[in-house]
Amino acid sequence: MFWGARLSGFLLFRIIKTGSDDRFDDKRDKFWSFLGFWVFQMIWVWTVSLPVTILNSPNVTRFDQPDFGTGRDIAGVILFAIGFILESVSDLQKYRFRSNPANKGKVCDVGFFVWTRHPNYFGEIIIQFAIFMIAVSPSAYGYVTGQAYNAQYASILGAFFLTLLLMFVSGLTLQERPGAKKRYESGNYWESFSRYTKRTSILIPFPPRLYEPMPTFLKRTVFLEFPIYVFDPAKHADQSKVQEREAEEGRNRTPEPQGSGSHEGLTDGQR
Repeated sequence: MFWGARLSGFLLFRIIKTGSDDRFDDKRDKFWSFLGFWVFQMIWVWTVSLPVTILNSPNVTRFDQPDFGTGRDIAGVILFAIGFILESVSDLQKYRFRSNPANKGKVCDVGFFVWTRHPNYFGEIIIQFAIFMIAVSPSAYGYVTGQAYNAQYASILGAFFLTLLLMFVSGLTLQERPGAKKRYESGNYWESFSRYTKRTSILIPFPPRLYEPMPTFLKRTVFLEFPIYVFDPAKHADQSKVQEREAEEGRNRTPEPQGSGSHEGLTDGQR
């Protein structure tokens, strides 16, 4: 309930402040795309709800249940709290950063974004695994057996589904390389963004001073910065757009004043 209330409340607040929800701009006039979006949302909600759904099913509730407060419950609550704080606070930090006109176009590198480029995604993943940890307690402590036991442990599918979704479908893959490509081609604080990505972990929070000099092999494996997220200007940028931008910048440069130097060699009579 806390998770759903926080997410829906933040989205509602953002829509009220901005006046629209730009997630649907390219779908409103396309019936099947719009329908597909909501069907996928239904599948997503059903899948991530599996741990709680199975926990409250008759096949599980017919068994005795452990009292709440076990070590697994406490660990799950702590993990949930960490994920909830990461997700909610980072959303607020990014909103406040972008609301400041002085930060227009700049890289958000404040708060939790100092430690990870996507603290909200990492927090969401932690929340889903925390829910599973708490929900599976009846089976973990031997109260539930048989097919209900198998079903409870199989409900970890929800947490893995959400993780795969954020990492390979609608999260990092839409944010990382496309975002870098857009900045590079437009010249929108590209140098700052490039430095930020080199020193900041893509997902797992980690101190920037330790992450920046870390071998690429460790970044690509332990810290999950897979090649599909990495932007290479030589391979992925539209160089024609870069050339157009550079030409436009050249035309817009103010010419150096010529007046002061043009009179230096003139005699009094010529002046």
